[in-house]
Amino acid sequence: MDLLQFLVAKENIFIVAVVVVSGIMLAVPALRKGRGGKGLSTAEAIQLINQRQGVWVDVRPTEQFRAGHIAQARSLPAAEVEQKASALPKNKPLLLVCETGRDSNRIAARLRTQGFAEVSVLEGGMRAWSSAGLPITQKP
Repeated sequence: MDLLQFLVAKENIFIVAVVVVSGIMLAVPALRKGRGGKGLSTAEAIQLINQRQGVWVDVRPTEQFRAGHIAQARSLPAAEVEQKASALPKNKPLLLVCETGRDSNRIAARLRTQGFAEVSVLEGGMRAWSSAGLPITQKP
């Protein structure tokens, strides 16, 4: 009963509001990440590709892909995912990359509904890759 009295007391309403808002702010990023897919750092992504023979899937528009992409990445623009997803291997982990990491989450969810069990996204996308000083190629 003491806790309830503390929570509803006029003097403590500000403290309770701060606690509730703080909790929501902490929960939102975790909920967003869980909805779209598992976001991997650049180091985790490289490990996944090297250790488990994962496949890079670049979901940016073709023009952006041609301007520079991760070596061995397959270009599969977001607009073409439904039509061309069958060309991707279902027995290997897929690692999606877009420009900032936002579009990849949505596409990861779509691929899961098409039967791809292991789909991850590069957190921060190509911007994070470039910021980490990792190599980018323009070769097809």
